[in-house]
Amino acid sequence: MILAALLIAALMLAGIAFSLHSARGISARFPNTGQLIDVGGFRMNSVHLPATPTADLAPLVFIHGASGNLLDQMHAFASAFEGRAEMLFVDRPGHGYSERGGRKNDRPDGQADAIAKLMEKRGMAQAIIVGHSFGGAIAASFALRHPEKTAGLVLLAPATHPWPGGVDWYYRLTALPYVGWLFAHTLAAPIGLRRIDSGTRSVFYPNPRPADYIDKTAPHLVLRPLAFRNNAVDVANLHAYVSEIAPRYREIAAPTIIVSGDSDDIVLADVHSRGLARDIVGSELLWIGNLGHKPDYVVTDVVVAAVEKLSGRSIDLDKITRRAEARLIVQPKELR
Repeated sequence: MILAALLIAALMLAGIAFSLHSARGISARFPNTGQLIDVGGFRMNSVHLPATPTADLAPLVFIHGASGNLLDQMHAFASAFEGRAEMLFVDRPGHGYSERGGRKNDRPDGQADAIAKLMEKRGMAQAIIVGHSFGGAIAASFALRHPEKTAGLVLLAPATHPWPGGVDWYYRLTALPYVGWLFAHTLAAPIGLRRIDSGTRSVFYPNPRPADYIDKTAPHLVLRPLAFRNNAVDVANLHAYVSEIAPRYREIAAPTIIVSGDSDDIVLADVHSRGLARDIVGSELLWIGNLGHKPDYVVTDVVVAAVEKLSGRSIDLDKITRRAEARLIVQPKELR
Protein backbone atom coordinates (compact mmCIF):
# COMPACT_ATOMS: atom_id res chain seq x y z
CA MET A 1 0.00 0.00 0.00
CA ILE A 2 2.77 2.41 0.96
CA LEU A 3 4.75 1.42 -2.12
CA ALA A 4 1.74 2.03 -4.37
CA ALA A 5 1.17 5.46 -2.79
CA LEU A 6 4.81 6.36 -3.29
CA LEU A 7 4.65 5.24 -6.91
CA ILE A 8 1.54 7.34 -7.56
CA ALA A 9 3.17 10.35 -5.89
CA ALA A 10 6.29 9.88 -7.99
CA LEU A 11 4.25 9.69 -11.19
CA MET A 12 2.35 12.83 -10.24
CA LEU A 13 5.54 14.73 -9.52
CA ALA A 14 7.01 13.53 -12.81
CA GLY A 15 3.88 14.70 -14.62
CA ILE A 16 4.02 18.13 -12.96
CA ALA A 17 7.72 18.46 -13.79
CA PHE A 18 7.07 17.51 -17.42
CA SER A 19 4.16 19.95 -17.70
CA LEU A 20 6.12 22.85 -16.24
CA HIS A 21 9.09 22.05 -18.46
CA SER A 22 6.78 21.88 -21.49
CA ALA A 23 5.18 25.20 -20.54
CA ARG A 24 8.58 26.90 -20.43
CA GLY A 25 9.48 25.39 -23.79
CA ILE A 26 6.18 26.48 -25.35
CA SER A 27 6.61 30.05 -24.08
CA ALA A 28 10.15 30.12 -25.45
CA ARG A 29 9.03 28.82 -28.84
CA PHE A 30 6.13 31.27 -29.04
CA PRO A 31 7.19 34.43 -27.15
CA ASN A 32 4.76 37.27 -26.61
CA THR A 33 4.57 39.73 -29.50
CA GLY A 34 1.93 41.94 -27.88
CA GLN A 35 1.79 44.54 -25.15
CA LEU A 36 0.44 43.98 -21.63
CA ILE A 37 -1.81 46.79 -20.39
CA ASP A 38 -3.48 47.12 -16.98
CA VAL A 39 -7.26 47.17 -17.34
CA GLY A 40 -8.14 47.44 -13.66
CA GLY A 41 -6.21 45.05 -11.42
CA PHE A 42 -4.90 42.73 -14.11
CA ARG A 43 -3.12 43.02 -17.44
CA MET A 44 -4.45 42.12 -20.87
CA ASN A 45 -2.25 41.37 -23.82
CA SER A 46 -2.99 42.73 -27.29
CA VAL A 47 -1.52 43.81 -30.60
CA HIS A 48 -2.73 47.21 -31.77
CA LEU A 49 -2.26 48.21 -35.40
CA PRO A 50 -3.14 51.93 -35.70
CA ALA A 51 -5.10 53.38 -38.58
CA THR A 52 -3.18 54.69 -41.56
CA PRO A 53 -3.97 57.88 -43.53
CA THR A 54 -5.57 55.69 -46.22
CA ALA A 55 -7.85 53.74 -43.85
CA ASP A 56 -11.36 53.44 -45.30
CA LEU A 57 -13.00 51.04 -42.84
CA ALA A 58 -14.25 51.27 -39.26
CA PRO A 59 -11.88 50.20 -36.46
CA LEU A 60 -11.88 46.46 -35.77
CA VAL A 61 -11.56 44.39 -32.58
CA PHE A 62 -10.91 40.67 -32.98
CA ILE A 63 -11.92 38.10 -30.32
CA HIS A 64 -10.55 34.57 -30.65
CA GLY A 65 -12.33 31.35 -29.74
CA ALA A 66 -11.70 28.56 -27.23
CA SER A 67 -8.20 27.09 -27.03
CA GLY A 68 -6.88 30.05 -29.01
CA ASN A 69 -4.97 33.30 -28.65
CA LEU A 70 -4.67 36.56 -30.56
CA LEU A 71 -2.33 35.06 -33.17
CA ASP A 72 -5.20 32.99 -34.58
CA GLN A 73 -7.19 36.02 -35.71
CA MET A 74 -4.10 38.10 -36.42
CA HIS A 75 -2.73 35.55 -38.89
CA ALA A 76 -6.11 35.43 -40.62
CA PHE A 77 -6.84 39.15 -40.86
CA ALA A 78 -3.86 41.46 -40.31
CA SER A 79 -2.76 41.35 -43.93
CA ALA A 80 -6.35 41.29 -45.23
CA PHE A 81 -7.12 44.64 -43.58
CA GLU A 82 -3.63 46.15 -43.65
CA GLY A 83 -3.81 49.87 -44.35
CA ARG A 84 -7.61 49.85 -44.36
CA ALA A 85 -8.52 49.81 -40.66
CA GLU A 86 -7.28 50.27 -37.14
CA MET A 87 -7.07 46.79 -35.64
CA LEU A 88 -6.94 45.40 -32.11
CA PHE A 89 -6.13 41.71 -31.64
CA VAL A 90 -6.84 40.55 -28.10
CA ASP A 91 -5.69 37.69 -25.90
CA ARG A 92 -8.84 36.99 -23.92
CA PRO A 93 -8.41 37.04 -20.10
CA GLY A 94 -6.44 33.97 -19.05
CA HIS A 95 -5.45 33.06 -22.62
CA GLY A 96 -2.26 33.64 -24.57
CA TYR A 97 -0.32 36.11 -22.45
CA SER A 98 -3.24 37.88 -20.75
CA GLU A 99 -3.70 37.50 -17.02
CA ARG A 100 -6.99 35.97 -15.87
CA GLY A 101 -8.20 38.79 -13.65
CA GLY A 102 -10.43 36.97 -11.19
CA ARG A 103 -13.64 34.94 -11.20
CA LYS A 104 -15.64 37.55 -13.11
CA ASN A 105 -13.66 36.55 -16.20
CA ASP A 106 -14.90 32.97 -15.94
CA ARG A 107 -17.91 34.27 -17.90
CA PRO A 108 -18.20 35.93 -21.32
CA ASP A 109 -19.71 39.11 -19.85
CA GLY A 110 -16.67 39.65 -17.63
CA GLN A 111 -14.38 39.15 -20.61
CA ALA A 112 -16.48 41.55 -22.69
CA ASP A 113 -16.07 44.20 -20.00
CA ALA A 114 -12.32 43.63 -19.93
CA ILE A 115 -12.12 44.11 -23.70
CA ALA A 116 -14.14 47.33 -23.40
CA LYS A 117 -11.62 48.64 -20.86
CA LEU A 118 -8.76 47.63 -23.13
CA MET A 119 -10.35 49.56 -26.01
CA GLU A 120 -10.45 52.65 -23.80
CA LYS A 121 -6.79 52.20 -22.91
CA ARG A 122 -5.98 51.89 -26.61
CA GLY A 123 -7.98 55.01 -27.46
CA MET A 124 -10.69 53.19 -29.43
CA ALA A 125 -14.10 54.76 -28.86
CA GLN A 126 -16.04 52.42 -31.11
CA ALA A 127 -15.32 49.42 -33.35
CA ILE A 128 -16.79 46.57 -35.34
CA ILE A 129 -16.42 43.55 -33.06
CA VAL A 130 -15.35 40.38 -34.85
CA GLY A 131 -15.83 37.22 -32.79
CA HIS A 132 -15.02 33.65 -33.78
CA SER A 133 -16.63 30.61 -32.12
CA PHE A 134 -16.52 31.18 -28.32
CA GLY A 135 -15.55 34.74 -29.18
CA GLY A 136 -19.01 35.09 -30.71
CA ALA A 137 -20.60 34.72 -27.27
CA ILE A 138 -18.28 37.44 -25.96
CA ALA A 139 -18.97 39.71 -28.94
CA ALA A 140 -22.75 39.36 -28.46
CA SER A 141 -22.35 40.15 -24.76
CA PHE A 142 -20.16 43.12 -25.67
CA ALA A 143 -22.93 44.51 -27.87
CA LEU A 144 -25.44 44.13 -25.02
CA ARG A 145 -23.22 45.66 -22.35
CA HIS A 146 -21.41 48.29 -24.42
CA PRO A 147 -23.69 49.36 -27.27
CA GLU A 148 -22.02 52.76 -27.49
CA LYS A 149 -18.73 51.05 -28.35
CA THR A 150 -20.25 48.63 -30.89
CA ALA A 151 -20.28 49.90 -34.48
CA GLY A 152 -21.28 46.46 -35.71
CA LEU A 153 -20.88 42.73 -35.17
CA VAL A 154 -19.31 40.12 -37.42
CA LEU A 155 -19.88 36.71 -35.87
CA LEU A 156 -17.93 33.80 -37.36
CA ALA A 157 -19.21 30.27 -36.62
CA PRO A 158 -20.35 31.63 -33.23
CA ALA A 159 -21.26 29.64 -30.11
CA THR A 160 -24.10 31.67 -28.61
CA HIS A 161 -27.13 29.52 -27.73
CA PRO A 162 -27.99 26.53 -25.53
CA TRP A 163 -27.24 23.33 -27.41
CA PRO A 164 -28.22 19.69 -26.88
CA GLY A 165 -25.59 17.61 -25.15
CA GLY A 166 -22.59 18.80 -23.20
CA VAL A 167 -18.87 19.36 -23.66
CA ASP A 168 -15.94 16.96 -23.84
CA TRP A 169 -15.04 15.16 -20.63
CA TYR A 170 -11.67 16.83 -20.20
CA TYR A 171 -13.27 20.29 -20.03
CA ARG A 172 -15.59 19.17 -17.24
CA LEU A 173 -12.78 17.41 -15.40
CA THR A 174 -10.31 20.29 -15.67
CA ALA A 175 -12.89 22.82 -14.50
CA LEU A 176 -13.33 20.95 -11.18
CA PRO A 177 -11.57 22.23 -8.05
CA TYR A 178 -8.33 20.46 -7.09
CA VAL A 179 -8.61 17.49 -9.46
CA GLY A 180 -8.83 19.92 -12.37
CA TRP A 181 -5.64 21.66 -11.26
CA LEU A 182 -3.94 18.27 -11.00
CA PHE A 183 -5.06 17.16 -14.47
CA ALA A 184 -3.93 20.46 -16.02
CA HIS A 185 -0.53 20.12 -14.35
CA THR A 186 0.09 16.45 -15.19
CA LEU A 187 -1.72 14.96 -18.18
CA ALA A 188 -2.89 17.93 -20.28
CA ALA A 189 0.50 18.65 -21.85
CA PRO A 190 1.56 15.10 -22.80
CA ILE A 191 -1.89 14.30 -24.20
CA GLY A 192 -2.34 17.67 -25.87
CA LEU A 193 1.07 17.71 -27.54
CA ARG A 194 0.21 14.45 -29.27
CA ARG A 195 -3.10 15.89 -30.52
CA ILE A 196 -2.04 19.31 -31.81
CA ASP A 197 -1.87 18.18 -35.42
CA SER A 198 -5.08 16.13 -35.50
CA GLY A 199 -6.93 18.62 -33.31
CA THR A 200 -6.21 21.63 -35.49
CA ARG A 201 -7.09 19.66 -38.61
CA SER A 202 -10.44 18.70 -37.08
CA VAL A 203 -11.24 22.36 -36.38
CA PHE A 204 -10.85 23.15 -40.08
CA TYR A 205 -12.57 19.99 -41.36
CA PRO A 206 -13.78 19.47 -44.06
CA ASN A 207 -11.61 22.33 -45.33
CA PRO A 208 -7.81 21.96 -45.46
CA ARG A 209 -5.79 23.50 -42.65
CA PRO A 210 -3.17 25.98 -43.89
CA ALA A 211 0.30 24.42 -43.88
CA ASP A 212 1.75 27.18 -41.70
CA TYR A 213 -1.17 27.36 -39.25
CA ILE A 214 0.51 25.73 -36.24
CA ASP A 215 3.77 27.69 -36.55
CA LYS A 216 1.97 31.00 -37.08
CA THR A 217 -0.83 30.75 -34.49
CA ALA A 218 0.78 28.94 -31.52
CA PRO A 219 -2.05 26.62 -30.47
CA HIS A 220 0.44 25.05 -28.04
CA LEU A 221 -0.01 28.04 -25.72
CA VAL A 222 -3.27 26.59 -24.37
CA LEU A 223 -1.39 23.51 -23.11
CA ARG A 224 0.36 25.49 -20.40
CA PRO A 225 -1.38 24.47 -17.15
CA LEU A 226 -2.99 27.79 -16.16
CA ALA A 227 -4.18 28.54 -19.69
CA PHE A 228 -5.52 24.98 -20.04
CA ARG A 229 -7.57 25.33 -16.88
CA ASN A 230 -8.86 28.80 -17.79
CA ASN A 231 -9.94 27.47 -21.17
CA ALA A 232 -11.72 24.52 -19.58
CA VAL A 233 -13.57 26.76 -17.12
CA ASP A 234 -14.68 29.00 -20.02
CA VAL A 235 -16.06 26.07 -22.00
CA ALA A 236 -17.62 24.31 -19.02
CA ASN A 237 -19.46 27.52 -18.04
CA LEU A 238 -20.68 28.43 -21.52
CA HIS A 239 -23.92 26.44 -21.70
CA ALA A 240 -25.30 27.91 -18.48
CA TYR A 241 -24.23 31.39 -19.55
CA VAL A 242 -25.81 31.35 -23.00
CA SER A 243 -28.97 29.81 -21.53
CA GLU A 244 -29.19 32.92 -19.37
CA ILE A 245 -28.23 35.54 -21.94
CA ALA A 246 -29.67 34.28 -25.24
CA PRO A 247 -33.18 35.64 -24.56
CA ARG A 248 -31.63 39.13 -24.50
CA TYR A 249 -30.10 38.98 -27.99
CA ARG A 250 -33.22 40.69 -29.34
CA GLU A 251 -31.96 43.81 -27.52
CA ILE A 252 -28.87 44.03 -29.78
CA ALA A 253 -29.24 47.05 -32.02
CA ALA A 254 -25.84 46.99 -33.73
CA PRO A 255 -25.86 45.94 -37.40
CA THR A 256 -24.87 42.27 -37.43
CA ILE A 257 -23.55 39.83 -40.02
CA ILE A 258 -23.16 36.13 -39.22
CA VAL A 259 -20.89 33.90 -41.32
CA SER A 260 -21.42 30.18 -40.92
CA GLY A 261 -21.26 26.89 -42.81
CA ASP A 262 -23.30 23.73 -43.18
CA SER A 263 -20.31 21.46 -42.48
CA ASP A 264 -19.28 22.74 -39.04
CA ASP A 265 -18.49 19.78 -36.77
CA ILE A 266 -17.43 21.93 -33.81
CA VAL A 267 -20.59 23.94 -33.09
CA LEU A 268 -24.14 23.31 -34.25
CA ALA A 269 -24.62 26.07 -36.79
CA ASP A 270 -28.35 25.36 -37.04
CA VAL A 271 -28.67 26.14 -33.32
CA HIS A 272 -26.25 29.05 -32.94
CA SER A 273 -26.02 30.91 -36.24
CA ARG A 274 -29.63 30.44 -37.25
CA GLY A 275 -30.62 31.28 -33.70
CA LEU A 276 -28.76 34.59 -33.87
CA ALA A 277 -30.28 35.40 -37.26
CA ARG A 278 -33.69 34.82 -35.69
CA ASP A 279 -33.01 36.76 -32.48
CA ILE A 280 -31.10 39.83 -33.71
CA VAL A 281 -33.49 42.01 -35.65
CA GLY A 282 -32.11 43.01 -39.06
CA SER A 283 -29.12 40.67 -38.87
CA GLU A 284 -27.83 38.96 -42.00
CA LEU A 285 -26.83 35.30 -42.10
CA LEU A 286 -24.31 34.27 -44.75
CA TRP A 287 -24.81 30.49 -44.95
CA ILE A 288 -22.05 28.78 -46.94
CA GLY A 289 -22.07 25.21 -48.19
CA ASN A 290 -19.03 22.97 -47.58
CA LEU A 291 -17.68 25.38 -44.96
CA GLY A 292 -16.45 24.07 -41.60
CA HIS A 293 -15.64 25.93 -38.39
CA LYS A 294 -13.00 28.35 -39.72
CA PRO A 295 -14.61 30.99 -41.95
CA ASP A 296 -11.89 33.39 -40.79
CA TYR A 297 -9.34 31.42 -42.85
CA VAL A 298 -11.41 29.58 -45.44
CA VAL A 299 -13.64 32.47 -46.62
CA THR A 300 -11.60 35.47 -45.50
CA ASP A 301 -12.88 37.37 -48.54
CA VAL A 302 -16.47 37.03 -47.28
CA VAL A 303 -15.49 38.39 -43.86
CA VAL A 304 -13.70 41.34 -45.47
CA ALA A 305 -16.81 42.07 -47.52
CA ALA A 306 -18.96 41.89 -44.37
CA VAL A 307 -16.74 44.46 -42.66
CA GLU A 308 -16.87 46.66 -45.76
CA LYS A 309 -20.66 46.57 -45.72
CA LEU A 310 -20.84 47.42 -42.02
CA SER A 311 -18.42 50.28 -42.69
CA GLY A 312 -20.93 51.79 -45.12
CA ARG A 313 -19.74 50.55 -48.49
CA SER A 314 -22.13 49.21 -51.11
CA ILE A 315 -21.36 45.49 -51.24
CA ASP A 316 -23.16 42.59 -52.90
CA LEU A 317 -22.65 40.08 -50.10
CA ASP A 318 -24.78 37.43 -51.72
CA LYS A 319 -22.60 37.43 -54.84
CA ILE A 320 -19.39 37.23 -52.83
CA THR A 321 -20.81 34.46 -50.63
CA ARG A 322 -21.92 32.35 -53.60
CA ARG A 323 -18.51 32.81 -55.23
CA ALA A 324 -16.84 31.54 -52.06
CA GLU A 325 -19.23 28.60 -51.89
CA ALA A 326 -18.47 27.67 -55.51
CA ARG A 327 -14.78 27.73 -54.64
CA LEU A 328 -15.30 25.30 -51.77
CA ILE A 329 -17.13 22.81 -53.94
CA VAL A 330 -13.96 22.15 -55.93
CA GLN A 331 -11.55 22.63 -53.01
CA PRO A 332 -9.80 19.43 -51.82
CA LYS A 333 -11.31 18.17 -48.57
CA GLU A 334 -9.27 17.62 -45.42
CA LEU A 335 -8.96 13.95 -44.46
CA ARG A 336 -9.92 12.78 -41.00
